[in-house]
Amino acid sequence: MIFRLLMLVAILASGCSSKTDDNPQDSTPGNRKSPIAIASVKGDGTYVKVVYGQPFKNGRTVFGDLAPYGEVWRCGANEATEITITKPILVAGELVEQGTYAMFVIPEQEYWTLILNYGLGQWGAFEYNPSLDYKRIEVPITSTEQPVEAFTISFSELTYSLTTMTMAWDTVQAEIPVRFY
Repeated sequence: MIFRLLMLVAILASGCSSKTDDNPQDSTPGNRKSPIAIASVKGDGTYVKVVYGQPFKNGRTVFGDLAPYGEVWRCGANEATEITITKPILVAGELVEQGTYAMFVIPEQEYWTLILNYGLGQWGAFEYNPSLDYKRIEVPITSTEQPVEAFTISFSELTYSLTTMTMAWDTVQAEIPVRFY
C-alpha cells in the first residue's frame, strides 16, 4: 500500500515538473515552466476551486506585452485556467450556474473582461472559441502596492457568504466579489 502511494506521488510530481518550454505544440504534463496552483473557498454548502498555471514575471512587461491589451489571455500559464463551482453563485453581481468553466481574461488598461467558457481541456488560449462563452463580466482593476512576481489567484476569507477572488500579477490586480447563496 505504501509503495503504491509513493508511486502515485512520484507520478503526480513528475506531471508538475518545469523542465522545458511552455509550447502549445507539446502539452504533455512534464513540459511546464510554470507550476500548477489551486485557489479555493468553501462555505454555505458551496465550493469554488480555480486551477491555474502560475507564471512568473521574470523581468518581463506583463500587461500590454506578454498579455496584450484587447486580446484573450489564458489567465495563467500552461492549460487554460479552470474554475469549478458546486452551486450557483454571484460573480461581480452576475449569476453563474454550477459547473466547470475555462476562465480567460481580456486585459485592458482600465478594466478586464472575465470570460467563463465551456471549452475545457485547452492548452492556453490558442484554440479559444468565443461561441463557447458562457458569460463575460467586466471587472475593474487597480494597481498593487508592490509588484507581484508570480501570477496569483486567491480568495479572501468567507464573511457573511461573501468572498473576494483576487487575481494579481506585476502591478495590476482585479478584485472580484463572489457571493454564495
